[in-house]
Amino acid sequence: MKSDIEIARSVKMRRITEIAESIGIPQEEIAQYGHYMAKVPLSLIDEEKVAKSKLILVTAITATKAGIGKTTVSVGLALGLNKIGKKAVVALREPSLGPCFGMKGGAAGGGYAQVVPMEKINLHFTGDFHAVTSAHNMISALLDNYIYQHQEEGFALKDILWKRVLDVNDRSLRSIVTGLGPRTNGLTQESGFDITPASEIMAILCLSTSLEDMRRRIDNILLGYRFDGTPFQVKDLGVTGAILTLMLDAVQPNLVQTTEGSPAFIHGGPFANIAHGCNSILATKTAMSFGDYVITEAGFGADLGAEKFFNIKCRKSGLKPELTVLVATLNGLKMHGGTALADIQKPDAEGVRKGFANLDKHIKNLQSFGQTVIVCFNKYASDTEEEINMVKEHCASMGVPFALNNAWAEGGAGAVDLANLVVETIDNNPSGPLQFTYSDEQNICSKIESVAKNIYGAGSVTFSSKARQKIAMAEKIGLSHLPVCIAKTQYSFSQDAKAYGAPEGFEFDIKDIVINTGSEMIVAIAGDIIRMPGLPKVPQAMKIDIVNGEIEGLS
Repeated sequence: MKSDIEIARSVKMRRITEIAESIGIPQEEIAQYGHYMAKVPLSLIDEEKVAKSKLILVTAITATKAGIGKTTVSVGLALGLNKIGKKAVVALREPSLGPCFGMKGGAAGGGYAQVVPMEKINLHFTGDFHAVTSAHNMISALLDNYIYQHQEEGFALKDILWKRVLDVNDRSLRSIVTGLGPRTNGLTQESGFDITPASEIMAILCLSTSLEDMRRRIDNILLGYRFDGTPFQVKDLGVTGAILTLMLDAVQPNLVQTTEGSPAFIHGGPFANIAHGCNSILATKTAMSFGDYVITEAGFGADLGAEKFFNIKCRKSGLKPELTVLVATLNGLKMHGGTALADIQKPDAEGVRKGFANLDKHIKNLQSFGQTVIVCFNKYASDTEEEINMVKEHCASMGVPFALNNAWAEGGAGAVDLANLVVETIDNNPSGPLQFTYSDEQNICSKIESVAKNIYGAGSVTFSSKARQKIAMAEKIGLSHLPVCIAKTQYSFSQDAKAYGAPEGFEFDIKDIVINTGSEMIVAIAGDIIRMPGLPKVPQAMKIDIVNGEIEGLS
């Protein structure tokens, strides 16, 4: 069996100018990054075409270490739609170096349903992540310098909220002390690092609707509080223009291609467990300007990515999917049904049956947003027909359409049934008006409780004293209207990563609050989730190398 990177390398890619022209983008409009990648200008977004394009969201049951394959399904669906004669484009997030060199090894789809060139996409790509990292840390440096240079005038901040970021899993940087040494090294103070996908600059990149909107959002970033309690923002530093220049190229969506030569936009990369988990509004709208059907995904399970896709991205952009595809696998269902990871590939009908609780809760949650839902079964080689039929029959009992996806092994041909079901469902039973989990008018605590109780199944929500103080401050400065973005484990509906299935009635603990006035959302930190991951005992980096001039180890 070929690895993902071997399959990707075997594909004969088309020049990016051909890919652009295939959907009506003149080659003189794009900025090429080599032969197979390009930036596309924001001026090509056509709101009239966006309104006519059919947006499809791909999400999944709760993530497991056995894998789900949501990106593979997203790419496969685009391939399948193109296979049946539809003009389809996929819009995805960019991979982060942290997971690529830590746990995952890559995040560009899999098998014969990938976006390529996968090595470049998984590594430095067009430099967007580096631009976000540089812009974020430039603000950190300019803030420290401002405090240092103005201290003799009596200037100081009571609280400094802005940290630093790095796109590497590095637990040692979670909490640091800066300014050690002589006085000329700056003021000694506590700080820390988050991973770049958790940066507010990343969220701003993905939620901005134009370059000027990005300027406004950078202006409004909250850096800390003065001693009189008033907020201190980037606009008070007077450096918004400088930060915007670092993001000038990064704000433009990236055009690449699939393993079958169809167009793909990849842009932005917030994680769904610590941020809002969606690709950029600008990339989605660019794709919708050139595709009759556009497939996008939201990170991790539907309780994280899809909830934030609707309550944050759709609320702020006006986008509305015609359909949501919920991805499930036998391995994932078995894990949520109590099957041990070591036995996950063995037949276990009872484990599958018990795992339906997780599937059902996601279906009901998605339907609560007004979405028409279909279940896509992502096929693995070890799956048995008997257990696949169990899932199919269960979906029929729920009144939910079911299709099998085998794009990993067969490319677009393996997703034709899924593509036909998607088209048929959109034509005959599209999603209704969006229904949000909470209203803008609810207070911050109430919004968090609405998500925790109605989406996760919590019985109660508790707030630490630190969280309550920050919520009170956010409301004092007029931020009650902002949506909430809950950071929690991706492995459970609850904050307990080991609580598989569909737990109910649990206590949900909010430990901290991060006020994002630039990206315009309130981030609630639940349980033990951290915004700077660590590396495993055997990181994927140990398998990555250059052999005979070619990169190996990116799965």
